Amino acid sequence: MEPPQGSAAGGRKRRRRGGARNRRKALSSSQQAPPLASAPPPPSSPPAKRRRKDGAGQAAATPKRGITSSKLDQMRARLSAGHFRMLNQTLYTCSGQDAFDYFKENPNYFDVYHAGYQEQMSRWPEQPVNIIINWLKSHNASWTVADFGCGNAAVAKNVDNKVFSIDLVSDDPSVIACDMAHTPLKTSSVDVAIFCLSLMGTNYPSYLEEANRVLKPSGWLVIAEVRSRLDPNNGGADPEKFSKAIIQLGFSLVSKDAKNKMFILFYFRKKEKSKAAKSIDWPQLKPCMYKRR
Repeated sequence: MEPPQGSAAGGRKRRRRGGARNRRKALSSSQQAPPLASAPPPPSSPPAKRRRKDGAGQAAATPKRGITSSKLDQMRARLSAGHFRMLNQTLYTCSGQDAFDYFKENPNYFDVYHAGYQEQMSRWPEQPVNIIINWLKSHNASWTVADFGCGNAAVAKNVDNKVFSIDLVSDDPSVIACDMAHTPLKTSSVDVAIFCLSLMGTNYPSYLEEANRVLKPSGWLVIAEVRSRLDPNNGGADPEKFSKAIIQLGFSLVSKDAKNKMFILFYFRKKEKSKAAKSIDWPQLKPCMYKRR
């Protein structure tokens, strides 16, 4: 026999009221219980980047971080310095003819080399070419000069003398491009021969022999050389042996200036009547080698 409908409805109502009372009790007991350790809050999202406002009041886009112009300049300078070191080492470790052929095929490399050379020289407290220029100015302006390995032809640009500027390659029409062991200058035609940091080839004695050929009797041979290349305590040549070899070529040593910490200056004079020794013991000048960076 089915229960009356009213009884069933009343039972459902009583169960709902009982469920509500149970929930209120549970809530009351949870408020009296000690709190549980709360879980760490989720990481907050990064704050939105502020946008600058331009003069019109509109938001300007925040510039992206990247390589600044100063960093690019530093990178270019490092690449240029590395290229210069490579070319400089090449010049020290090959013959003059090989260097002439190399730069003739790659004339742009010569510009890179001289740009690096000028940058390196700017760090020296004193430059030997300036000393040589002042020495020439204090002597006879009628002297004819041969500048072997002239670079940017600083000597010719700063003295009143007639100067034959000689180098491997040049876009300057006033510079004679050739191997310095074989120049087009006439025999006994110049009064001064200059080698300013330019005795770089493995066959450097042939450059000095060529200078001896073109110099007049009593002519001057002026040499500026990196000090480390003439430091026997550091693998370089003995400067006394270097001088002795040039004396055997037919010169006398007038003076030597070794007070500068970066280079040594030699002033030789060609003898009036002399013959070069048949066999000269030329010391090997230390090449400038660079460690990989």
